Amino acid sequence: MRFLRRNADEAADTTAENTPAEVNPADPSRTQGKGRPTPKRREAEGKRRGPVPPPPRTQREALKRARVTRGPKMSKEESRAAAAERRKRMMAGEDKYLLPRDRGPVKAYIRDVVDSRRNLMGLFMPLAILVFVALLVPMPQVQSYATLLTTFMLLAMIVEGFVLGRMVTKRVRLKFPSETSRGLSIGWYSFIRASQLRRLRVPKPRVSPGDKV
Repeated sequence: MRFLRRNADEAADTTAENTPAEVNPADPSRTQGKGRPTPKRREAEGKRRGPVPPPPRTQREALKRARVTRGPKMSKEESRAAAAERRKRMMAGEDKYLLPRDRGPVKAYIRDVVDSRRNLMGLFMPLAILVFVALLVPMPQVQSYATLLTTFMLLAMIVEGFVLGRMVTKRVRLKFPSETSRGLSIGWYSFIRASQLRRLRVPKPRVSPGDKV
C-alpha cells in the first residue's frame, strides 16, 4: 500500500509540474504562478554546460588544453602542405599572409617603387661575401684593394639610400595624402627592400625594372 501511495504522489507531482499556469477566474488577464521562480538564462546555461574548469596550473596543462581546443592534430604531410600554401600566398603578396610590417597599400606601393628601379644597394650582400673572401687571401695588397672598394661602395650605398628614401617619401605623400607614417620609417623600409637581392625579396616583386609605377 505504501508503495502504491508513493507512486501516486510522484505522478501527481509530475502532472502538476507539466500542467500550464491556470487562468485566474477573477481576472482572466492574469495567470497563476507556477510556484517557483523562473531560472535566469545564465544559470540555465551554466547548468547545461557544467562547472567552469579551474585555470591551468602548469605550462604543460595549458598546452594540453590548447591542443584539445584546436581539435585533432594535423599530420606531417598536412602541416607541410599548409605551410607551403601560406608561403606561396605570402610570396604572391596577399595581405592576409604578410608580416605586419609589410601589410597595407602604402607598403605595397613602396615595394613597387623600389622594385621598378635598379639599385646599387642590391649588391650589398655580394659585396659582403667578397670582403669575407678577400680577408681569407693571405695577400696584403688584395686586402687593401678590397677594403678600399668596400669603403667606396658603402659610401655610395648610403648616399643612394638617402636619395631613394626622400624620393619614395615624396611619392607616398602625393599618392596617399592621409598617410601619417614618418618619413624616416618610409625611407628605412625602402632602404631595407632595396638592399636585398631581387630574387630573395619577400614578397616577390610585382613589377620589372623600368616599369612605371
